[in-house]
Amino acid sequence: MVLIVVGLVLALLSPLIATIIQLAISRKREFLADASGAMLTRYPAGLASALRKISADTEPLEAANKATAHLYIVNPLKDIKGAVNKLFSTHPPIEERITVLEKM
Repeated sequence: MVLIVVGLVLALLSPLIATIIQLAISRKREFLADASGAMLTRYPAGLASALRKISADTEPLEAANKATAHLYIVNPLKDIKGAVNKLFSTHPPIEERITVLEKM
């Protein structure tokens, strides 16, 4: 009986856990893409500057939603704040990306 309950709980939670793992990998890949771009251009400061300019854009993206957020360079849903949103975000915070680029 206990195994059935544990199995049901795991069956219900496994899609959520899989999504969290997938999004964490997506955030790590953003850092890898930044590092690859810095190695390719040999100019990480320029890439950091470009990220600053892109993130400073105040024009709202009308077509952006959670299904297409991973296709953008900077998180299009950045206006949504909170720890839960960070957990389900496809992009790491832009400040962290810029800090890592500036340390290269």
